Amino acid sequence: MHDSQAQHWLARSRAAVWHPCTQMKRHETLPIIPIARADGIWLEDFDGKRYIDGVSSWWVNLFGHNQPRIKQALKEQLDTLEHVILAGFTHQPVVELSERLAALTGLGHAFYGSDGASATEIALKMSFHYWRNHGQTQKTRFLSLEHSYHGETVGALAVTDVPLFSDTYAPLLQHNLRAPSPDARLAAPGETAADVARRAASALETLLQQHGHELAAFIIEPLVQGAAGMVMYDPLYLAEARRLCDRYQVHLIADEIAVGFGRTGTLFACEQAAIRADFLCLSKGITGGYLPLSCVLTTDDIYAAFYDDDVSRGFLHSHSYTGNALACRAALTVLDIFEDEQVIAANLATAALFSHHLAEIAAHPAVRHFRQRGMIWAFDVDCQRADFGPAFFSLMLQQGCLVRPIGKTVYFMPPYIIEESHMRQLANATLSALTQLLAGDRPSSSPEAALP
Repeated sequence: MHDSQAQHWLARSRAAVWHPCTQMKRHETLPIIPIARADGIWLEDFDGKRYIDGVSSWWVNLFGHNQPRIKQALKEQLDTLEHVILAGFTHQPVVELSERLAALTGLGHAFYGSDGASATEIALKMSFHYWRNHGQTQKTRFLSLEHSYHGETVGALAVTDVPLFSDTYAPLLQHNLRAPSPDARLAAPGETAADVARRAASALETLLQQHGHELAAFIIEPLVQGAAGMVMYDPLYLAEARRLCDRYQVHLIADEIAVGFGRTGTLFACEQAAIRADFLCLSKGITGGYLPLSCVLTTDDIYAAFYDDDVSRGFLHSHSYTGNALACRAALTVLDIFEDEQVIAANLATAALFSHHLAEIAAHPAVRHFRQRGMIWAFDVDCQRADFGPAFFSLMLQQGCLVRPIGKTVYFMPPYIIEESHMRQLANATLSALTQLLAGDRPSSSPEAALP
């Protein structure tokens, strides 16, 4: 990188900012990209180079950067109320958002946090506290899927099964249980994804039979396990999980932090199994990528378990910015856009077109398990290079594309406004990067690192 504004901000960032999910020493050789502005699907650095935001800025940006309707709504909200304490007070945006989310999900009261991990913590604590309030104090453990990811705070890490994140902190974490993943890639010859789901559901029932008496909840990423490498599975598993949780009196927590708001092809992924969870965790796309916000929706029965004269039976959990008025107004505008612009229907056509442009990649001899669900595409690469992820990331940046592999899984999770020209650029850049990496395919002495 030549001496420029970008170099100036890169140096200052390295000196002052500890970047997330990053081994900072890597940036001695892999430069951080200082972004000056963004518009639509494009990020632009200080030297004017543009990058397609192929991962929706960590899966949050639904309708593009510099989105006019969300911007206007925030400007209007700034003139009335930016924030007020939500303990003992309320305001119009949080009431309206809670009402609309309840109508869309069939779940009642909404409890707000600031990020996805906060939503996980809220749901876990609520579930534990519900059983305590009902006198079932033995129900203190949680069940999650193998390779699950639910956040990186201590409670969330205890139900996360991605060693890169959880191993270091294992002594701090509650010991919980794991159920086999219904990963469709595990299908034996002649098996379908539904067959894998049934097999995994059978294993789930065995666990619930043995441990249901001590389990508060089963937490699951519906349809797609994100940080595991975009693991996709049949909706049948969700239906079976709901049936079994009911049978063994264990709460079902649907972590739709990454997959909610249209990402899997329906507004919420659970719709594809026609189920309703006991808790629904939402974040990421909820504000269209504009402001931090998370939400946990739950049933009236669970809410009622905390409604009491005894203060200690209440859910005494809080975040300073709970129900922030600006964030709630952005979220309301996101829901308006979904409704007014028939986004779910439009995404069906967009997904079909992008899949068409990715056909050559799907047929590539080094590509394994090409898969797609809604507005998520992923494939695994048969490559011996241990540094595949960082190397692929760097090659894509050189071609004006932000795509961050997870290990040797490449995925695309673009904003819903992606156009055909962007699709072609992403596909061509991917083929070029694969060609370059596979031509020099060799084991590397450096450890493989995921870039979720």
